[in-house]
Amino acid sequence: MSHTITLLDRVQLTHDTAHYVFDKPKGYDFAPGQATDLALDHDGWEDEWRPFTFTSLPGADALAFTVKSYADHDGMTYRMAALTPGDTVRIKDPWGAIEDKGPGVFIAGGAGITPFLGILNKRAAEGSLDGCTLIFANDAPRDIILRPLWDGLDALDTTYVLSEDARDARKGHIDGALLDDLIDDFSQNFYLCGPPKMEEAVAELLTARGVTEDRLIRES
Repeated sequence: MSHTITLLDRVQLTHDTAHYVFDKPKGYDFAPGQATDLALDHDGWEDEWRPFTFTSLPGADALAFTVKSYADHDGMTYRMAALTPGDTVRIKDPWGAIEDKGPGVFIAGGAGITPFLGILNKRAAEGSLDGCTLIFANDAPRDIILRPLWDGLDALDTTYVLSEDARDARKGHIDGALLDDLIDDFSQNFYLCGPPKMEEAVAELLTARGVTEDRLIRES
């Protein structure tokens, strides 16, 4: 089943990432971490469905998505950046394997932070961030999505990993040495989302350190 929703507001967060707020269909519900398939109401794009993660909380009056646009090709995210309030898109029913299974280590690369926004925001609202760690990898400081939010959550143990200009972060990439330095308990939950190559590499590192399949929460 599909629903037509209308853009209410768009806020630029970084040089290439924006926050989109849409009206919410009556009775539409989802769990933090879930996604939906979205299509544009533009000629030639009506049947081009792409996955986007909800970054609003289920109880909110509106639906929100935080989307990184890639300007190097004429794709869905590039066209989304041109949306203005009043434009419509279509969404399907929610889906997704990433859900809150308890405190743990959240490992995100770039736009892979989006499934964790709802989970961590809900925990922050409930005062249950204790035991949660965020490891957030990006290229440079300007790429960090919603850094003021993460910096403001005192109960969340956050480490930024940057491949360049890492003056106030860990320099490099998420590798075995970094995981061993930051994590002393590999029996806890691990949430993982990022670019496919990064995600696969980190999943292998975690598995090699004894993280079992039921403790590794990811889409694939």
